[in-house]
Amino acid sequence: MDFNEVMKALENAGTAQNRKIYSRHGAKAPMFGVSFAVMRDLARQNKNDHELAQKLWQTGNYDACLLACQTADPTKVDNVLAETWIHIIYNYVLSGEFSQLMAKSPLAQKKAEKWIESREEYTSRTGWLILSWLVEHSSLPDDYFESYLVIIEKNIHKSPNRTRDAMNTALINIGLRPRLTEKCLSVSKDIGKVEVDHGQTGCKTPDAGEYIIRTLEYRKNKKNKVMSK
Repeated sequence: MDFNEVMKALENAGTAQNRKIYSRHGAKAPMFGVSFAVMRDLARQNKNDHELAQKLWQTGNYDACLLACQTADPTKVDNVLAETWIHIIYNYVLSGEFSQLMAKSPLAQKKAEKWIESREEYTSRTGWLILSWLVEHSSLPDDYFESYLVIIEKNIHKSPNRTRDAMNTALINIGLRPRLTEKCLSVSKDIGKVEVDHGQTGCKTPDAGEYIIRTLEYRKNKKNKVMSK
């Protein structure tokens, strides 16, 4: 599909109800209000079309920017694109989609390390989300991630709102590494409840320690079922 065809498809798929819902999650006009099911389908049809992704991003349209993150070729993400796009991110959904693109790029570790230190809410949030992805999908050693536990314990309660949520996610993911589980449970206990204002949504920030334990128990039970067959 070319750029005009994709934009027309997005426009046709938008609904007033979705625009209302997305606005509660921090999305701003211009936007069409496209469902994630339609968005994912368009992303599959145009996967790794890097030129298309850049054109979509330049529109400034919320739905087009989300699709841009899903269709861009992560292997072609360079420093200019990364630093240009990150400064446009303004809500947690865009941050999430962009973090997934960046996490699969050659710049993942470098940008995670840099953006985590930012004072901008959605820049630092994106950095922590990239780090969370790297926990499971990279060969980085436990010691590398353990160093970030000190930062989480020290700074999570005084970090920007949505950054706190991403730091909590990073704590959970790091805690799923066997050698770091007990350390993360201890950190979770020390920091206590992480308060995040999710606005007019039903979203909640989980207790990291409880989430780590539940996830490990689920994985153990799943493994036992497979072995018993």
